[in-house]
Amino acid sequence: MYLKLLSSVNFQKSTMDTLHKTKNCTFLQAIPRVPMIKDGQNPATWMLEVTSLSVEIQLEVDFAQINANSSLYQKNQELIKALSIPVPSSKELYFPTQYSQSFITQCKACFWKQHWSYWRNTRSKQQDLFNLLGAMYAAVLFLGATNASVVQPVVATERTVFYREKAAGMYSALPYAFAQVAVEIIYVAIQTIIFTLLLYTMIGFEWQLAKFFWFYYFMFMCFVYFVMYGMMLIALTPNYQIAAISMSFFLTFWNLFSGFLIPRPQIPIWWRWYYWGSPVAWTIYGLVTSQVGDRDDILDRPGMAVKTTVKNFLKEYLGFKHDFLKYVALAHLGFVLLFLFVFAFGIKFLNFQRR
Repeated sequence: MYLKLLSSVNFQKSTMDTLHKTKNCTFLQAIPRVPMIKDGQNPATWMLEVTSLSVEIQLEVDFAQINANSSLYQKNQELIKALSIPVPSSKELYFPTQYSQSFITQCKACFWKQHWSYWRNTRSKQQDLFNLLGAMYAAVLFLGATNASVVQPVVATERTVFYREKAAGMYSALPYAFAQVAVEIIYVAIQTIIFTLLLYTMIGFEWQLAKFFWFYYFMFMCFVYFVMYGMMLIALTPNYQIAAISMSFFLTFWNLFSGFLIPRPQIPIWWRWYYWGSPVAWTIYGLVTSQVGDRDDILDRPGMAVKTTVKNFLKEYLGFKHDFLKYVALAHLGFVLLFLFVFAFGIKFLNFQRR
């Protein structure tokens, strides 16, 4: 009986809400120059948009004053007054418990509500999209630079041992270089899987095998090319101090042209070539595009009357295209191989040994 009563009340409330929204839509659309509601558009969302301060300024109207002077306002006030007075023979509603569901059921419902709310927020609001971009930027640059810095003193020390053992005829330069790279890749792979599981879960990305693979691939290749970059500079410079200075110098440009501080379409055309030369820019491109670059959800942009999808916004504002993803993956492989072979070249042909 209780469920039937509650269902009846909810149905009546839902019906009244729908009628109330419809009446308000008709009232607002009767005001000159107010844009008409589109088919399938949420009436509540439409009313919030057309009654915003920016629209009032644009149309040069005062919706509050118009409503206060309208017959609809007077009728609503009379209706509220009439509904506030109970029928003489009516009884108050009685509910045996405060909540209709058990504690466990409430927990489950709240959990899934928050889960979908968090997931939708990473792709439906402009600010949340920028937050996502910032998280990727910070993770890539901070952890990548840390990897490059940490590996340099190790490689510098090992290079000194290598000079002695090479002179003794124990092994040549290339096997030594490739072996050191292989060892680093094993540790990077372990680091990446731990980091990916933590970050992927915390951000709330969609648990799809393809998207998870793309995320792991770009993070793995990012950490690898940063490690290769640090090793390469050690091989090309006489000591660890000069290598560290050189690394900081070029990382400044990688940071500046990463596409986060200045989106690629806004970079002056004569400097835009360096964007494509920044490995960090390719990684951010790959991470963001692989996760949300295919979404056709409408993006909520405050103060913007024209609607656009997440996919189109990324394309227009950042220059990210989802169908370009395979080329981004190849670019990562290219950076890794480039730094690897320069490192091997430096180890083989450059000798900074001081007797």
